[in-house]
Amino acid sequence: MVRDDCTEKRTLGTMTFPDGFICQTLEDPVRAGVKIPGDTAIPSGTFQVTITRSKRFQKMLPLLNNVPGFGGVRIHPGNGIGDTAGCVLVGTQRGTFSEGADQTIVRSKEAMEQVQRRIAAAIANGEQVWLDIVTPRVTTSETFDLASADATGFPS
Repeated sequence: MVRDDCTEKRTLGTMTFPDGFICQTLEDPVRAGVKIPGDTAIPSGTFQVTITRSKRFQKMLPLLNNVPGFGGVRIHPGNGIGDTAGCVLVGTQRGTFSEGADQTIVRSKEAMEQVQRRIAAAIANGEQVWLDIVTPRVTTSETFDLASADATGFPS
């Protein structure tokens, strides 16, 4: 999973599976050194994924294990930042609910079915499932500035 659009309000990314399936992700904002419970993205890293029963959702959902400083981090459906609670949401694409609104993800239940099916199949085949989370070293605005820079690295 690569986080590719980080703002002060939310973090968007792309999750790619070995079979080529791709979905979009939404998380709370990445906060350097500061954790606000239920409102901070988990740290970058590699985490084993299992499927267990969620007390909150009362159903089987993927769980990210051994996330430093966090507990109960799930991959689950949801469309807006208010749905995250420190977890990773998945959707088939990015979009907005209204003009001028911040980007979010859409068709989350559809994406979740695909994600859960792939994880469950791998576990059923005796495989361990791992999620690599990568955060870029530059923010979205810095990426934009670099994209419009000339050969010297300065914005044109």
